[in-house]
Amino acid sequence: MHIEPGLLAVPKLVFAAGAAVVLLGAYLPALLKSPTLWVRTLLASVFFSMFMQSFHMQAGPSELHFIGAMPIYLAFGFIPTLFAFGLGLLLQGLIFEPQDLVHLAVNTLSLAVPLVAVHYTLGRKLKEVTLAAILKLDGAYYTGVVVMVGVWLAQAETAITFADWSLFASSYIPLVVVEPLITLLMLWVLKHFGQTRWGAVCFVAQPTLKTQIA
Repeated sequence: MHIEPGLLAVPKLVFAAGAAVVLLGAYLPALLKSPTLWVRTLLASVFFSMFMQSFHMQAGPSELHFIGAMPIYLAFGFIPTLFAFGLGLLLQGLIFEPQDLVHLAVNTLSLAVPLVAVHYTLGRKLKEVTLAAILKLDGAYYTGVVVMVGVWLAQAETAITFADWSLFASSYIPLVVVEPLITLLMLWVLKHFGQTRWGAVCFVAQPTLKTQIA
């Protein structure tokens, strides 16, 4: 989901920075009012950074990362996950990939906008966690990610073909298959830890967790 340095002109980077500030700024008051959300945001940022570094490879004109969006979203909640995307990308840029900092806002939007869309549709309606439910969440979310990347690539200074974008989009299919299993495992662990005092602070209350497919 990374846009490679040099693909976007400066005015588009400025626009992306402004859009990211507006998006995150809309939820900043809610974050600042809750110390519990500070803790969850910090933890979500660490998990996101670890997930990204655990697996990443070049995929067409962009990169495929293991994002872990749904495990983080269901474990820590919407606002912590939203800010964790930006903080995690910042941390990755400062420590591992300094050249990616120029596209920090672009890459943040590529992850944050689909999260907002999924949260206000499928996420808020989620009553119980099943493999089928997670597959829907993952499918919708990563569809949004590849669409966002496609929007940025369509504005690139270098010509990017539809075949190039399709190669990137198809690379997410294995991720959509594997991530729900990781999500179920992570939530199963948290179901027990979440009943402790610290667990209640660090993680959101878990929906009913079912291990069957539907």
